[in-house]
Parts: sequence; structure tokens; C-alpha cells
Amino acid sequence: MNCNFIGVYPAVTTKFNSNDEVDYDACMKGVQAQLDAGVHGIILGGTLGEASTLTAQEKKILLETTVKYVDGKVPVVLNIAEQTTKDAINVAHTAKASGASGLMLLPPMRYASDDRETVTYFKAIAAATDLPIMIYNNPVDYKVEVTMDMFEQLKECQTIKAVKETTRKISNVTKMKTRFGDRFKIMCGLDTLGCEALMMGADGWVAGLVCAFPKETVAIYELVKQNRNAEAIEIYRWFLPLLELDINTKLVQNIKLAETAIGLGNEYVREPRLPLYGTERDNVQAIIDTGIKNRPTLPAL
Repeated sequence: MNCNFIGVYPAVTTKFNSNDEVDYDACMKGVQAQLDAGVHGIILGGTLGEASTLTAQEKKILLETTVKYVDGKVPVVLNIAEQTTKDAINVAHTAKASGASGLMLLPPMRYASDDRETVTYFKAIAAATDLPIMIYNNPVDYKVEVTMDMFEQLKECQTIKAVKETTRKISNVTKMKTRFGDRFKIMCGLDTLGCEALMMGADGWVAGLVCAFPKETVAIYELVKQNRNAEAIEIYRWFLPLLELDINTKLVQNIKLAETAIGLGNEYVREPRLPLYGTERDNVQAIIDTGIKNRPTLPAL
């Protein structure tokens, strides 16, 4: 399945049951909602997917189950977030054998690598696989920024195709396009800049609240690409209070609560995360309830 990193790629949640087991059937129900909405790819095992709490076997089964379920309709991308280069290469090989169409690649975990170390890490993984790679550039959360000069060094790697732009700098879309043209596809990685990034020329959106509101997310993307910006902005203004639930340390709990309200999941998370409770939960639930109550009628696309 061709993975071109264009369009809406949901970073889907991983559903658990009350026994702290991965609920693969519930995961596929969520994937089906994304397919029904017309997304362009599926990303597994990201931060929102609670990858750091999943075993290697759980990730493998989740990937194989999703690939089989999707059945070639859209590419399935696996996130790589490892501590060593050797482990990252092993995950890339496992991903290919299990049917992944592409990879999302973070810098090394825990150790804050410098520019030379980060580039060397990315190049080693890129050389070890023929799967297309999207570099995840998120210096706010992961303390390593992939700079323009680093992308200059990485452009020789033919398997590195895209960047998940999560620096919080909207001007980076323009800077990347100015410097590299179409060499790297640019996927906005921050929900609260999704519409703006698309209007500035981003190729797609790696989204979070899409897990609960897939049709609205796809509508914004499609409307911007059709130059129907006023219609896109109207939906986006409704959406923004919900999208802000993504830029929070409890983003997983927030989005799972939204999925629960929509009927696409449950609130189970894997410890050390715990479900929201008390006033914190009430406040998030109020935002979700208001969003559902005022949910817009979407235009024909």
C-alpha cells in the first residue's frame, strides 16, 4: 500500500478492557469510524496510542490486526519510539514483516541527543528499511528539535519522505517549503494549528481529536484543499475548544473521554495513567458536551 503522507492521518488511541488487556475489537471499531469518514491513513503506537506502555507483542498484534482489517484501503503507519538505534531498526524490520506501509520516527527516547547524534540515528534507520518514514519533530515534548540544517543532511535519505511538524512554529511550514520545495511532505502534528497549517501549504494533518470527531477533521482538510476556506474556518472555530484538549499532559485521557461520549471507546488507560476524575473530569466533560450539542452540519464535499 502506497504511503504518501498526504491528507488526514489519525493517531488512533489504543483501547483497553477492564482487565488492562488490549481490546482489539474496540480498536477496530475506532478504525472503522475513521475509514467511514474518509481518512487517508492510520497511525498506530504514537503518544496517543500509549505506545510506551505497550509490549512489543501487543504492538505486533495491533499492527497485524489493523493491517488485516484495513485491507489495503489506506496505509497503516507504525510509530517508532525507542531508546537505542539497534532497537529502532529491529522495530522497523518487524513493522515491515507485519505489513506496515510506513513509519513515524521519533528521536531517541530519554537521552536528549545532539544534532549530530540525531541525524546519525535517523540515517541509520532510514538505511535499514525501504518503508517511507515521517520524522516526528516535537521539541516541546521530546526536547530534540530537527532543524532546517538537519533536514538538509537528511534529504539524501530516500526513505525519509515527510515531517510531522509539531514545533508550534507555524512559519516552519513556509520555511520548509521555501528551502526544500516538495522534497518533504509536511504533516501538521498539532490539532490547534491544523487549519492554519493547511492554509499555509501543509500536505496533511496528523490529528488527535479526529479519534472522536473524524468527519469534522476530514471536512476541514477537504474544504481547505478545495479553497473553501470560509467554510473550513467555521467548522474549525466550533472545533477549537475540543482541539485544545490535545495540547495537555492528559491528552490521552481527554480524547478517550471524548471517544466515550461519542460511542467510539471507553475511558480505560494503562497505568501509570489514570482516568480523569473529580473537577478535572467535569471540566473536560463540559467542553465535550458543549461541542456535541453544537456540532455543525457539514457541507457537501
